[in-house]
Amino acid sequence: MPQLKAKSLEMRTPQATKTAVLVIGGAEDKVHGREILRTFFGRAGASKAYITIIPSASREPAIIGGRYIRIFEEMGAEKVEILDIREREQCEIPQIKASLEACTGVFLTGGDQLRLCGVLSDTPAMEIIRQRVRGGQLTLAGTSAGAAVMGHHMIAGGGSGETPNRSLVDMATGLGFIPEVIVDQHFHNRNRMGRLISAIAAHPDRLGIGIDEDTCAVFERDGWLQVMGKGSVTIVDPTEVTHTNEPHVGANEPLTIHNLRLHILSYGDRFHLYQRTVLPAVHRISS
Repeated sequence: MPQLKAKSLEMRTPQATKTAVLVIGGAEDKVHGREILRTFFGRAGASKAYITIIPSASREPAIIGGRYIRIFEEMGAEKVEILDIREREQCEIPQIKASLEACTGVFLTGGDQLRLCGVLSDTPAMEIIRQRVRGGQLTLAGTSAGAAVMGHHMIAGGGSGETPNRSLVDMATGLGFIPEVIVDQHFHNRNRMGRLISAIAAHPDRLGIGIDEDTCAVFERDGWLQVMGKGSVTIVDPTEVTHTNEPHVGANEPLTIHNLRLHILSYGDRFHLYQRTVLPAVHRISS
């Protein structure tokens, strides 16, 4: 039986696809092992990588973009550049569109997710990124604000550390790279469980993804996500919810939500976005 179980596990273990979408909870290690950033670098082509950094969410795009340029150049990328897009009109500039057509990786930095969406959404530049991600031609990563924009519904702001209620979360429209999810970042670090549950109560057709700092959910094209980094990824799955009072209570009243499913995933754990199944990491026992 153990052999059969092991074989079954092996058959269910997803094989890594070439390109991916890396959703990072913010404050990823930029100094020591840089495992998350190295994974993005590798998926974007390693020594042949052509990486474009989009720091549009930041108030200091040149400073934050420059830091990532140094990191990816030190890793050995063939080409790294900043696309300093501050106005929507820039998304129609031929040179910017040409860069996005040619690059192998796009990295969205932290800052303000509303600013990022305001600049990129429904623009020619955004359409190029979206089509190339869908076609498996581009590895995409977003950290902090760059992670928040991944879903169709986006957490734009809100409180923390409270009982779930409608006023705890401010929602907006994201960039929709992974439309099935609602992402919250700096998750356990800023005590944001209540606001993610509040968001899911309002949008029970979506999946909540809470990502800790220095932690990444790697979304493969085959539907699996895998966790890497120091923290955890929290999955809030409303598939089997039987009741919520969300439509009927005041903005500051506590929410009721029954039969909500919760998964806490750590390094190496996997979750299938469509099958809603969990696959634990295979840990080696130290001698």
